[in-house]
Amino acid sequence: MVSEKELKDIIAQVLSEMNVAAPAEKAAPAAACACEVEDGFIEDVAIIDIKKQYLVENPVARDAFYELKQYAPCRLGIGKAGARYKTLPVLEFRAAHAAAQDAVFKDVDPEVVEGLGLFSVQTQCDCKDTYLTRPDLGRVLSDEAVAEIKSKCKMNPTVQIYVSDGLSSASIAANVKDVLPAILQGLKSYGIDAGTPFFVKYGRVGAMDQISEITGADVTCVLIGERPGLITAESMSAYLAYKATVGMPEARRTVVSNIHKDGTIPAEAGAHIADVIKKILDAKASGTDLKL
Repeated sequence: MVSEKELKDIIAQVLSEMNVAAPAEKAAPAAACACEVEDGFIEDVAIIDIKKQYLVENPVARDAFYELKQYAPCRLGIGKAGARYKTLPVLEFRAAHAAAQDAVFKDVDPEVVEGLGLFSVQTQCDCKDTYLTRPDLGRVLSDEAVAEIKSKCKMNPTVQIYVSDGLSSASIAANVKDVLPAILQGLKSYGIDAGTPFFVKYGRVGAMDQISEITGADVTCVLIGERPGLITAESMSAYLAYKATVGMPEARRTVVSNIHKDGTIPAEAGAHIADVIKKILDAKASGTDLKL
């Protein structure tokens, strides 16, 4: 039987006589270092503006489709590699998903709260896991929180504003420093009295009802992190209610949502919220009873 080496020698000899080069050996896999990015730099795909991103090859109506993309930051026109997504959109999707998870599971940095000049209280949730699995406990303040609010807050203000982490710690860090001062400035310009702002950890929207009863405010406003999505993890909402009470219907709340740098600009949102508060006070109504 002819050995493999002898067979290779015979093939090489025949090819040589035919004046044909012998087939090259398969190249060894490239060394791992060849895959490294030069200078250790990897582009941050999370900062790419998907409104400006268009990855379809040879588009028929590129300009028209691009114009449509400017109306909403949807993942449109991202192209395909055969039947699959291209690598860049997949990486962007995974980065957005990671940011959303971080926004939900991370707590608001205490330095952010201190930088806003707010004191901090907590609901009956003892940790993030409890907060996510027991929404009912996120609507009720701890006994210590009730006592602290009573001791530190101005009672019976016209408006009581507070901040809560909700489902996005990232939204608080990104937006409140612009929104809160704008609201307070707007209320001041209207001659509307505002109470003492503070921060509620592990808070749900419904906690504002108890806070309304404790402080005796005519209007209660909470700035709270929205549930993050794959477009942004930094969206915040403002919920407002006139003379809120525990157990009241959700229809009595007015909401200003989608507050973030690519939505309703934070400083502009603050001025708008102050205007809505004035309308609530004038109408003595909120939610579906308020005609904006």
